[in-house]
Amino acid sequence: MRLLKWLGLGAAVWIIYWGVAAWGLRSGLESWFGEQQRQGWQVEHGALQTSGFPSRHVTRIDQVVLADPGTGAAWSADWMEFDSPALWPGSQTLRLPATAQRFSFFDQTRTLQAQEMQAELQLAPGLALELERLALTAKDWQVSKGTEVHWQAQDLTLVLAQQDPATHYQLSASATGFAPSGAFRRMSQLSDTLPQRFDSLQVQASVQFDTPWDRRAIELRRPQPRAIDLQLVEAHWGEMRFKATGQLQVDERGRLTGELTLQAQNWRAILDMAERASLLPPSTRNALEQVLALFAGETGSQERLNTTLSFDQGQIWIGPLPIGTAPTLVIR
Repeated sequence: MRLLKWLGLGAAVWIIYWGVAAWGLRSGLESWFGEQQRQGWQVEHGALQTSGFPSRHVTRIDQVVLADPGTGAAWSADWMEFDSPALWPGSQTLRLPATAQRFSFFDQTRTLQAQEMQAELQLAPGLALELERLALTAKDWQVSKGTEVHWQAQDLTLVLAQQDPATHYQLSASATGFAPSGAFRRMSQLSDTLPQRFDSLQVQASVQFDTPWDRRAIELRRPQPRAIDLQLVEAHWGEMRFKATGQLQVDERGRLTGELTLQAQNWRAILDMAERASLLPPSTRNALEQVLALFAGETGSQERLNTTLSFDQGQIWIGPLPIGTAPTLVIR
C-alpha cells in the first residue's frame, strides 16, 4: 500500500511538472513571437499545441510567417514542430513540412521542398540559448524560383558543431545526387558523357565567426565568418573530379583574402563546355588554357591540374593571371 502511495505521488508530481513545462515552452514561444512583433517584425502563426505526454514535449505551430524588415529576410511554412525530452528542453528536434517553405530576401523569393527535413539542436543552458550542435538532414529536396528548379539532390546532411573558443565551429556537409542549374546545367546538356547529377559532393571546414550562434542570430544579426580553414571540398561529376583545400580570411565587407589549392581532373573538357555555353569568351579561353597547361604540365599529366587560386582585393588570380571577381561572403 505504501508503495502504491509513493507511486501515485510520483505520478502526480510528474503530471504537474510535465504540464508546467509544457506551459512554459508555449509561453516562451508566444513571448518570443510577441517580442519580435514589438521590434517591427511581421509575425503570424496559427494554432500552437503541445503533446507528447508523458516522456516528451512536442509543440506544433501552424501557418508560420516570420519577416525581418531590417534585413529584408522572410520565411514561411505550413507548420513547424519542436520535439524535446521532457527532462531537458535544450535538446530540440525541429521538424519541417514536406510542403513548400518560402524564403525571401527583399524582392528575391525561393521555394524549398524537402522530404523528412529536420534539425537536431543542442543548446547550451542559459538565456542566450547558444548553439552547441546543429545536425540538419533531409531527403529528396529542391530549391526553385517559380517553376524553375535551381538546385536539387537525393539527400542532404549538414553538421555544425561548436569548438573552443565559442566562436569557432566545425562544418561538414554532403549531398548525394546533387543537380545544379544555370551554367552547370547548360554545360551538362552540351556533353554526351556528363550526367545530370553529381556523383558526390562534400565539404569539410572549420569556420571562425565574429560572434557565437545563439538566439541573437535570429533576433539581431547573423554571425559573420572571419576565417575559414577549408579542409576539403570535393565533387565528382562524371569524368570530372574537383578537390580544393586552403585558408581564407574574410573582412567586414565580406571580401576574401588567402589561397586555395585546387586539383581538377579533365580540366580541358570544362573549358570546352564553358566556351560552348557562352560563359567563356574564346579569347579569354585561349589565354587561360595556356596558363593552365603550364600548371598541368608540372603534374606529369595534361589532364590533371594542380594549382593555387589566390584571393586578393576582391579578385581571383591563378599565378599572374586574374580570372574573375571573387564573391563576397556575407550571411544575411
